[in-house]
Amino acid sequence: MASTSTTLLFFSIILTLSPVMFSASVVEDLNNLQPPPDFNSTIMINCLHNPSLRYCNFSSPLDLAEIFKFTIVASHLCNESRNPDCIESFPKIDLRSRPKISPLYLSFSFFWKYCPLSILSIDFSNNSMKGSFPIDVLHCTQIHALDLSHNDLTGDVPIHSFSPLTNLTLLNLSYNQFSESKISDTEFFKRFNASSFIHSGLLLDRKKFTIKVIILLVGFPIFVILMVGCFVWLCFIRPDFLPRVFRRKNKFTPSMLKAATDGFSRQNLVGKGEGVDIYKGVLRDGTQVRIEIYWDDISRESQRIFSEECKVLVQLSHKNIVQVLGSCSRRKLRAIVTEWMEGENVEIWLSRSAPTWKHRLKILMGVVKGMCYLQEEWPEVEYDLRTSSVLLSDNLEPLISRFKVGDQSSITRRIHKFGVFLLEIVVNKRQSDELESGEVGFIDHIKKHYPGNLREVIDERMKMTENAFDQVKQVIGLGLMCTDQSSSHQLHLGQIADIITRAYESWNVLGSPSHKKSHGDRGKGHKHIQSR
Repeated sequence: MASTSTTLLFFSIILTLSPVMFSASVVEDLNNLQPPPDFNSTIMINCLHNPSLRYCNFSSPLDLAEIFKFTIVASHLCNESRNPDCIESFPKIDLRSRPKISPLYLSFSFFWKYCPLSILSIDFSNNSMKGSFPIDVLHCTQIHALDLSHNDLTGDVPIHSFSPLTNLTLLNLSYNQFSESKISDTEFFKRFNASSFIHSGLLLDRKKFTIKVIILLVGFPIFVILMVGCFVWLCFIRPDFLPRVFRRKNKFTPSMLKAATDGFSRQNLVGKGEGVDIYKGVLRDGTQVRIEIYWDDISRESQRIFSEECKVLVQLSHKNIVQVLGSCSRRKLRAIVTEWMEGENVEIWLSRSAPTWKHRLKILMGVVKGMCYLQEEWPEVEYDLRTSSVLLSDNLEPLISRFKVGDQSSITRRIHKFGVFLLEIVVNKRQSDELESGEVGFIDHIKKHYPGNLREVIDERMKMTENAFDQVKQVIGLGLMCTDQSSSHQLHLGQIADIITRAYESWNVLGSPSHKKSHGDRGKGHKHIQSR
């Protein structure tokens, strides 16, 4: 503690300046005050008599204005702290329960910079002060007691800044909102007891800790269960919500198909057959698809076989084969998902329009190419060649769309199917429909008129030149050869493909403008004839 003589020297300045400190408003107007002319000499005398004064130990030139403000604030603060004799001593700063002026005095950093050595106790408790820890008070390194309890101070406590306060024996930071830290593991904490930090936020609150542990022990497993459940739901119910890299390729679920068809609504039902419904659907990524759904209840073995078949179908890749995007395999719901084609099937195309011979040849050539691909690459894949099953793209490319794996028929049977398809492309199917003997009657009906009276069976809407008629006659003969299973000489698929290709290429030559011009004067070679 400073000596009495030192204290007298320090407070002699205050007595000298007392006339200008008659009002508390002086504190608020400090920036407008200037030190008296003899203030410098007074400071120098004080430093000679008591070199331990804080402002005497600064290496830089003294800031007289700052020291002058310090002396004024010191005088006011001593009186506000209710010290018995501020002339003789300034032992404490006591601003407890003074919320209006406490923040003001704490803001005077120049005062704390020159903190009087006589101050041994600082109390700013019960002021509801907000903000961070008032680190400036730690300039008073000689203090024995510091009380900042019952405020709303936040942030970190500068523990390392307490090191110079070797005389500090009483510290109270209770009832604040400091950031939690491992203060109990430090030497700083060992200097004081736990009562210094009650509800300060620095120590682990056991009640809050218990609540956090309960939340962690109960909430975390629930959270994990929910996340796992959500992930399982995504993986097995709606994998289309997952990123593409996490999806099972070519696999669809009933929920995905239901969402794509708007709950299997009637508006999206585009076809119906025995045990199968055909829907138009839109996948979550906007892709339009054709969905064939089989509702029959099957055994587990049949379900396994269906899944294996679909693994083959998704690998088919040819411009004359509908792309199979995937499948759904459940015991009570099976489905094959293919690309959606806006065009109609060949049967509807033939009935609604009057396609030319060139367009009909193009359909035949596309179908043959698709058959050759399947024969060479996937001989185990069976397909349906009815005109109602072959679809047409926007540019009239035929697309084989119905398949069966593992139940393959002989190549002779496939060629027979193509022969029937070929004949349906060329002849007037409506006449043959009047016959009640089915496919056999249809073929016999054509045989009766072949070769001399073909005009009776060829589609009357198809206008042809004589050369085109000769081609049609040859193609019908090819179709009858394909359907004649009693013949000892069976055609190969490659031979059929060559014949159809040559017919298409030769028609392109016959139908070219240069050919028409060079033969236009003859008339006979290109006289248009009706089938009747």
